[in-house]
Parts: sequence; C-alpha cells; structure tokens
Amino acid sequence: MPDSAPRPVEVTLVGVNHKRAPLVLRECLAFPPSDLPPALAAMREYVPEGAILSTCHRVELYAAVPDAARAKSQLQRFWSQQSGVPLWEFEPHLYCLEGAKAAEHLFRVASGLDSAIVGESQILGQVRESLRQGLGQRSVGRVLSALFQQAVTTGKRARTETGIGRSSASISSAAVELARKTFGDLRSSRVLLVGAGKMGELAAKNLLDKGVAGIDVVGRTPDRAMRLALRCGNSASLSRLEDALWECDIAITCTSAPHHVITREMVRRVMRVRRGRPIFLIDIAVPRDVEPAVGDIGGVHLYNIDDLESAVADNMKERRAEARKVEPIIAEAVTKFERWRATLGVVPAIVALRERAEEIRREELARTSAVLGKLSEEDRRRIEALTLAIEKKLLHRPIALLRARAAAGDGHETVEALRDLFGLDFRPLGSDRRDGEGPSLERSPSSGDRPGRGD
Repeated sequence: MPDSAPRPVEVTLVGVNHKRAPLVLRECLAFPPSDLPPALAAMREYVPEGAILSTCHRVELYAAVPDAARAKSQLQRFWSQQSGVPLWEFEPHLYCLEGAKAAEHLFRVASGLDSAIVGESQILGQVRESLRQGLGQRSVGRVLSALFQQAVTTGKRARTETGIGRSSASISSAAVELARKTFGDLRSSRVLLVGAGKMGELAAKNLLDKGVAGIDVVGRTPDRAMRLALRCGNSASLSRLEDALWECDIAITCTSAPHHVITREMVRRVMRVRRGRPIFLIDIAVPRDVEPAVGDIGGVHLYNIDDLESAVADNMKERRAEARKVEPIIAEAVTKFERWRATLGVVPAIVALRERAEEIRREELARTSAVLGKLSEEDRRRIEALTLAIEKKLLHRPIALLRARAAAGDGHETVEALRDLFGLDFRPLGSDRRDGEGPSLERSPSSGDRPGRGD
C-alpha cells in the first residue's frame, strides 16, 4: 500500500478487571453512572471515538483511531485525569488490546465468558448501556457503534444458542448463596436490602425464593424502595438506615452511591445497641457502600464483591462446559466485524462514485428537459425509474469489487483507479479527527436488557 494511503481505523482498548487489579484500585478507577456523561464529553478531547464500560468487576476504555499507540497513551492520560490516580499507580495493572483482539475481548465480555461469575446476564445490559451513553454524548461514532452493537448481538446468541446462562448464577444470587452458606436455613433470618435498583430487585427475588423471614428495603430513592418493599417487605428512607441495621441479621448493599453509605462510626453505634449480636454485611457495590474499616469491628462479618465467586462454584461447572460452545460464535462475530471494518476505507470512494453517477444522470435529464416536459407525468416517472435502474446496474459491479478488495486488504489500488477513471474528488476516511462519526449515530439501542450492577 503506498505511503499516501490513510491508515485504517482500529479499535484500541485499555482496562482493568477483577483478574488484574484489586477492588480498592478498581474502585478509584470506576466511573459511577452520574459521572459517565461528563466523562464521555471530556473523552472527545482525547480520542475521536471513545466509549467506557464500567462495572463491578471491570473498567474498560475503548477508542477507534488509526494510531493505536497514540490512542493507548491518550486513554491513559484521560483516565488518570478523570480519576485523580497517577498513571504509575495503575499502569502495571492494565491490559491493552488492539484490532481484532480488542473486538474479541468485548465479544467475550458481552457473552459472559470474562465475568467472575461465568455467563452472568447483567453484563449484556451494561454493554448496551455503554453504547447508549456513548451515542447520547456523541463520543461513539461509526466504528464503536458497530462494535458494541455486534457485541450485544453476540452476547444474545451466546445465551440463546448455548446453555451458558441456564443455571442460576449472578452477583445477586451469589450474595444470597453466601448468606445461605453462612446461616444455613434463611427462614429464621431477617435481611436488610440497601439499594432498590436492578441488583436489589434480583437479590430480593433470590431471598424470597430461599424463604427468608422478612426483608426490609432501604433505598436512596424512596419511591423505588417502596415499590420493591410492596413485593417483599417493609421500606425505609436512607436516613433510617442505622435503625434498620439494629434489627437485621444480614445486610446486602447494592446502591449506586459514589461514597460509603455505611460508615465505621455508624456500625460502631449499631453494635453497641446490638450488645454483641453479630451482623453479616455483604457489599456487592462498586464503589463500595460499606467503609472497609467496618470489617475490623468485633462481631461484624464483612464480605465484598470479590468474595462471591466461591459461593456459586457448583453452578459454574456447567457454565464452564457450555463456554466452549460460545467460542465459535465469538470467532464468527470477530470475522464479520473485521471484514466490515476493512471496508471503511473505501466508503468515501463509494459515496463519491455514486454522487458522480447521479450528477451525470441529472445533467443528461436536464439536457432533454424540453422534450420531457411534453410527456405525461407517468411517462416522466418511467424515464426517471429507467435512468435510476441503469445507474444502479452500472455501479453494482465496481462497488462490489471495491468492497471485496478492501475486505481482502488491497482496496487502495482500486480506489485510486476509480479516482482516475471517473475524476473523483473525495477526502479519505480518517484524515479528519472526527471522521467516522456519522451513520451509526442515528441508531440508538433498544430499551431492553436494562443494566444492573452485575459482572
């Protein structure tokens, strides 16, 4: 390929997850829901296309650029600036992928293969939400939109065509299973649920299935807490949290608060009232709801999200066996995306060729306007349809050939030949900082698979 040819746009990814970084670091690098819109807006100053996937077990930044090395550097600078964490502190924990490897990774994530609890379903909604947020802030363009849409499709196929999600295993079910293993029969236990979002709803369902004695719900949003409580127990406002902690045996916390809602001093007061009666706190939020120092208080048994994997070990055996069946689905999705991405470089040539053909067609029709004006409306429509059909048939083969050559990696020579043959004048894709931001932006993800606090 000549040096003058623009470099193809590739996907670049930097991230941390539960395998590479401790919870305390992931917490500092996470993007709470309220922080995502301004962060994505700021991200546009660093990379032409950017997306953020921030969940309980991972934080990943995606970019689509011609220069992967520069993108990696820019994403790291952006992340450090947004989080306030020096690069030297989190760089050793990063994984960095580009091209087909980055696409494959996202498809594995959406399929649940890279989750702490293999096959858990909430990550699919979180990938969809990441796309929705990126589209809303116009940080996601043509390439990342296609990538994330393909990831959602792949995740759906993994769950419908294999049994990876068949047995019950999720962050919420793991928290309840941990409580059951600790207390045995939960029917005599009083449970406090702190958080009434999607994760809270799933935890409530699992608790009811275990036959708990009662569930009290405390939420930051009173209306939502009340709606959940109507299905499973009593509700109270966050201001009554301390009182609720006096009475429960187990508290499961899963809010989206950016700060601790249960502090050391609060629990010290609670334990004085409880007179030594132990309490089990299971914190499945990121950032954490419970101040870590709470675990040092006598009688308090504190677990966080990284303690949950062993609680669903039995269910994981079946899912890991099914995971092998997901691999061909992912491989097919990677091939499809890479072929599509390879054709992006010839899109401006295709557009210019179609515009040139349409310009010629209209010029020739204009030359015969005096004759056409004497015809009936129906005859004029027939001539219009005839010229359009001729134009379409003439363009079909060169455009199909151009796309095929591009997919094979040698489309540049064909582009240059078309430029010379038809006198085309167009700007190569990728020669402008915001290139690739167009067609996919008008399409937003559907409202299904709303995200929770999974993965």
